[in-house]
Amino acid sequence: MDTPAELGAIGVLEALLFVSEAPLSLERMEEMLDGCSRAEVSRLLADLQEKYRQPDRGLVVTEVAGGYRLTTKPEMAPWVQRLRGSKPARLSRAALETLALIAYKQPITKIEIEAIRGVMVDGVVKTLVERDLIRILGRKPEVGRPILYGTSRSFLEYFGFKDLSELPTMKEIEALTPSTTEKEASDEAVDQTEKAE
Repeated sequence: MDTPAELGAIGVLEALLFVSEAPLSLERMEEMLDGCSRAEVSRLLADLQEKYRQPDRGLVVTEVAGGYRLTTKPEMAPWVQRLRGSKPARLSRAALETLALIAYKQPITKIEIEAIRGVMVDGVVKTLVERDLIRILGRKPEVGRPILYGTSRSFLEYFGFKDLSELPTMKEIEALTPSTTEKEASDEAVDQTEKAE
């Protein structure tokens, strides 16, 4: 078997990223590229990322969930969807709300989620576990020993986060949502337009 150096280490790295089902960590890349140090692997990765940054390329090397993966560029989505013939499965509003609570308050129990949301979440939690977006972290040391939930590595991959520190802050979220007075003004403008017609 040829060594990565003989084959062109950047080509070997590209092939590994292409076939890997999960993001590859720097440690795993170093292990796979016999004879390459961590610094050399980082340099190869930076070179590969630079090649894919060119505007005529359809792929990109992204850092996600503690590793790196080869993905399509977001602007290629319409063609990828046309090939696949369907849109990716989306999460319901209830699933997104529950997932957000878990992401920001983990570890959290189902009872705590229900107390915040004001509705039962059995089905939603089951779906999120089945889709591997959340995982069981253990049990809370209290009466009944309720199960504690937290986000999974798949959650980071799904949303394209390197780690949980990339979750938007509450200030960033508030900046994206219109204030109550802005919304009321907007609703009033719509009402006035409808009345004029």
